[in-house]
Amino acid sequence: MLSLEHIRQICSGGISISEPLAPMTSFRIGGPVDIYIEPPSVQELVAIVRYLRETESPYVVLGNGSNLLISDDGLRGVALNIERHFSDVTLERGVVSAGAGIRLSKLVDFCVRNGLAGTEMLAGIPGTLGGAVIMNAGAYGGQISDHLIDVTLLRAEELRTLKKEECGFRYRNSDVRQDIILSARFRLPKGDEEDLRMRRKELLLKRNAAQPVNLPNAGSIFKNPEGRYAAQLIEECGLKGRRFGGALISERHANFVVNTGDALATDVIEAINVIRHTVFEKTGVELEPEIQLLGFPEDVISPLHGVRQS
Repeated sequence: MLSLEHIRQICSGGISISEPLAPMTSFRIGGPVDIYIEPPSVQELVAIVRYLRETESPYVVLGNGSNLLISDDGLRGVALNIERHFSDVTLERGVVSAGAGIRLSKLVDFCVRNGLAGTEMLAGIPGTLGGAVIMNAGAYGGQISDHLIDVTLLRAEELRTLKKEECGFRYRNSDVRQDIILSARFRLPKGDEEDLRMRRKELLLKRNAAQPVNLPNAGSIFKNPEGRYAAQLIEECGLKGRRFGGALISERHANFVVNTGDALATDVIEAINVIRHTVFEKTGVELEPEIQLLGFPEDVISPLHGVRQS
């Protein structure tokens, strides 16, 4: 049985009860978690995970809460937030080493300042390195695994370092989704600092012009199906600008659902289901969610049915 007293004995970091999670997500949606912990070190994180597994207690690992939708009822068990204490970045002998909690914007800035190319496409992508590695995040023809050397992670209760080739990276996915990413190392090509600054600025302006950065959102809701763009399919089906309670399919980018101020998680789920069913019925294309869902029943995303309309 989970004991808060025991957790306090093995963890010297911040611990709170019934902590609201909505402020910790880019969507600004979601209920509280039973116990919220900020482990201050790898050693204490390992000890906490070991204890949670021994007591068969559910837990999730959070960064800065992007690409994530949490249930209105919140989460049972424990949320481990690694952003605060796992965000160091260093450069030694041409190798960039970064903690999983570092924000992508900070990682890009560090690389640009040091005249290292290959991360500029991450500029403007919300999230931390750990989440980006798990989903192999990227944009504009690049992805985070392009220049990756290896990843250090916690698999079950074992610390491991996996080479890039052992991680199973593919489009917006990997074989390390069930692990806790701790850090990653990169070898990046040299570049001119001023050219890199200009490239980063261009991509930021392009992203800000195309995406609804003025309203809370979790990034792209769906993966792009092979050879197609999810946003284009959604727009062609006449769904752009449709509202579901406080959730709105963005009029700027149809693959974004935004929180207009009072959206519930159930509003977003309704939008996801309507989009998937409409696109499937009208085009025959099955959209796969890119966003991670926490605290929901397994059948919250309703199965597709019917046949494509002629």
